[in-house]
Amino acid sequence: MFRIGEAADLLGVSADTIRRWVDAGRLPAGRDGHGHRVIDGVDLAGFARAQASDPDAGAELSSARNRLRGIVVDVRKDTVMAQVDIQAGPFRIVSLMSREAVDELDLRVGSVAVAVIKSTTVVVERVAPTPARGRTTG
Repeated sequence: MFRIGEAADLLGVSADTIRRWVDAGRLPAGRDGHGHRVIDGVDLAGFARAQASDPDAGAELSSARNRLRGIVVDVRKDTVMAQVDIQAGPFRIVSLMSREAVDELDLRVGSVAVAVIKSTTVVVERVAPTPARGRTTG
């Protein structure tokens, strides 16, 4: 079970956005023993999957399934290569590409871009749950 703020962090949106989705019935939620709204992990995963596969998201036909939409926060170019940093929700994506590609795409700070990731190696780590705020253990 995830509290509203935790769900917001995982989806890269504000807690208010999660509350609006819950209030509109788009995302099911219940209450915990303290009366706080909580979202079941399976429901949250299904919602996230549905959001990611939204046909209106502007994805082109591609075999790549990992698409992270974000804002360009830094562009560093030299004579041949460039580094482009994209902030996609809580994630920083760094891409190294030719300067020519950056110029053709007109990538600059403030541009909206989509990082399309296809890799044969993806490292997955499990993060320990964050202790609930305001609770003490003892």
